Amino acid sequence: MADKFIAENRKARHNYFIEDDFEAGIMLLGTEVKSLRAGGANIQESYASFENDGLYLVNAHIAEYGYGNRNNHEPSRPRKLLMHKRELAKLHQQIQRAGKTLVPLSLYFNERGKVKVKLGLAAGKKKHDKRETEKKRDWNREKQRLMKNSHH
Repeated sequence: MADKFIAENRKARHNYFIEDDFEAGIMLLGTEVKSLRAGGANIQESYASFENDGLYLVNAHIAEYGYGNRNNHEPSRPRKLLMHKRELAKLHQQIQRAGKTLVPLSLYFNERGKVKVKLGLAAGKKKHDKRETEKKRDWNREKQRLMKNSHH
């Protein structure tokens, strides 16, 4: 059984150069896991940030669980990410030293049914980099179209 995707951050690759990716566990409440099973998550605007006691996924939106009554979770609360200490230390260093960002690329259930976050170690793209990416994308699209049309 392969990973089951819950949410994807498509904008990440547009806005950043992803240099490396990491898998992290995430501490969730029961209503959050249930809500994720129903597919209620959005990580477009989220990011990972180091607080004093660890790494947190900030601003990820997990919809309230429909049957969660008053014990429901706060949809956008910061959630602690779980990684090995050594990995965390390495990431922390790269972020501080090189001004990189940790961007959540996707949220998924792994084959053991645990919720995981794929984090990308990202360098921000400057405006001209984004334009370059767009140009490449448009050119590839154009190429595809030309190829498709040339077969007729």
